[in-house]
Amino acid sequence: VDFSPLYRSTVGFDRLFTMLDSLAQPDGAQTYPPYNIERTGEDAYRISMAVAGFSEDEISIEAHRNVLTVKG
Repeated sequence: VDFSPLYRSTVGFDRLFTMLDSLAQPDGAQTYPPYNIERTGEDAYRISMAVAGFSEDEISIEAHRNVLTVKG
């Protein structure tokens, strides 16, 4: 279930949606590469990823229909 469309209209409930998102992952599941999503504005976000060992030329980023794909 994708709760991202609701983030804009539910100010103050970010933590609740984060908790609901984490329920979909098995206990102790880790994501790779590690990433951080920061809200920088009402409709703006910044995603930081730790991709050690890759140069900028070796990484491709594509956003299509609300799906972000990062390949390296």
